[in-house]
Amino acid sequence: MKNAASSLALYISAHSIPTLHLPQFHFHELSTERERSSQLLQSFERDRMSGSGKLVCVTGASGYIASWLVKLLLGRGYTVRASVRDPSDPKKTAHLRSLEGANERLHLFKANLLEEGSFDAGIEGCDGVFHTASPFYHNVSDPQAELIDPAVKGTLNVLKSCTKYPSIKRVVVTSSMAAVAYNEKPRTPDVVVDETWFSSPEYCEQSKAWYVLSKTLAEEAAWKFAKENGMDIVTINPAMVIGPLLQPTLNTSAAAILNLINGASTYPNLAFGWVNVKDVAMAHILAYEVPSASGRYCLVEKVVHHSEIVEIIRELYPSIPLPEKCADDKPLVPVYQVSKEKTESLGIDYVPTKISIKETIESLKEKGFVNF
Repeated sequence: MKNAASSLALYISAHSIPTLHLPQFHFHELSTERERSSQLLQSFERDRMSGSGKLVCVTGASGYIASWLVKLLLGRGYTVRASVRDPSDPKKTAHLRSLEGANERLHLFKANLLEEGSFDAGIEGCDGVFHTASPFYHNVSDPQAELIDPAVKGTLNVLKSCTKYPSIKRVVVTSSMAAVAYNEKPRTPDVVVDETWFSSPEYCEQSKAWYVLSKTLAEEAAWKFAKENGMDIVTINPAMVIGPLLQPTLNTSAAAILNLINGASTYPNLAFGWVNVKDVAMAHILAYEVPSASGRYCLVEKVVHHSEIVEIIRELYPSIPLPEKCADDKPLVPVYQVSKEKTESLGIDYVPTKISIKETIESLKEKGFVNF
């Protein structure tokens, strides 16, 4: 009983927001603490068993989203094969090896996105695959080699490996809102972006938005390949992903928050969608587990301009020096809406952006990226 209680406590602390986002109930609808505890225990037991006896593969496992995905998969009883570039590098793997259940059910393997067949051994015998591996950075000298080839060729290499093994029931591909919202259409407060939107490669090239182009072309290639090969794939399209870091290294999206609290004199004139990493990881799992899941899923809790992000941080941490002015004198880039209908049908109940910002900053403090 002691082990069950400690496991439940771990479950609540690590997965409280995403793992309990089930369509059957919400805590605020429960009338008593007894009912609430009973529902929590039932949910815990159901989630803990959902992956029991199942083998899945996660590519790019040391990354920000993938680390949380591995954590939640292990928590649901899955056995996970996880690709990393160098399994012997503790900076990339120690946080994975220390996860609950990792000793028994996590197996790391080396793979290279640009090497066809390098994922075969990791994918063979799996029930499902989560392809998250793709570079995410903006300052590049050779966009084709540093961003586009790894994204497009890497995705196709993983999918080609999947076609070799009929045990694969579904592939969940980590795409991005970058592959959705960048085109000639206006994005204004009355506009609702949804899964029917696609970014324009031509627009991305003209704008020199190379990361956006890489995600757009990679998703386009994935859907073309899936159609030609009769493969069941689902894409998850998150916006700027923030929240707690499991990995010891600073990822690009968390750096956007760090820059604001680390002495920046101005904030960017940009409006982004924001979403919690735990919601993103859980969306991957639900997209795999829910039989009716299909197509694309845009993950955005809210679209917020950086000026509002600064104000949220100021409210949370009044003593932190924060930028007072925008980086340019142009009118503020307008916010827009993103439909939540499809993702909520999976059972995702989003963490509010304010909480995600606080979790990010607390995590940055804990890992020594900032001191205040």
